[in-house]
Amino acid sequence: MSAFTMYSTPWCGYCHRLKGQLKRAGIEFTEVDIEQVPDAAELVEKINNGNQTVPTVVFPDGTAMTNPSLAQVTEKLAA
Repeated sequence: MSAFTMYSTPWCGYCHRLKGQLKRAGIEFTEVDIEQVPDAAELVEKINNGNQTVPTVVFPDGTAMTNPSLAQVTEKLAA
């Protein structure tokens, strides 16, 4: 079961970095490519004041982080 959803794009270096860190840490997540899912792009825009900034991570409690570090994600998951 995934701990959260990460919205990304295939060309985003920050997305690739965070995905790699999460996988090495054994943290499962669902990834959504905002270029392929228009509704996801709209959600990311709402979270980021009209910008399609990725990675945007949305947790089950509805909170979100934009371009978080691995430490920020693990701290949120531990809370």
